Amino acid sequence: MSLQDEIAKVAHELYEKSGRIGGRDMENWIEAERIVMERHKGQKKTSSKAGAKKTETKKAETKKAAAPKTTVRAKKTK
Repeated sequence: MSLQDEIAKVAHELYEKSGRIGGRDMENWIEAERIVMERHKGQKKTSSKAGAKKTETKKAETKKAAAPKTTVRAKKTK
């Protein structure tokens, strides 16, 4: 669903909830925009955190794989 379609749907829901009062089209639309943008803002934060966590994990895995392997050798005794 496009952003505009989502806003229109929410605006219509607001119209219905307010008892179908006419002449409040602009108020309903502006309130619907605010509601929809808040929803998307919350989703972005959530997906950003998940993406950041994946990035951190990838970085750690890459560092671990790139780290030189050290070998401990026992000294020969005579």
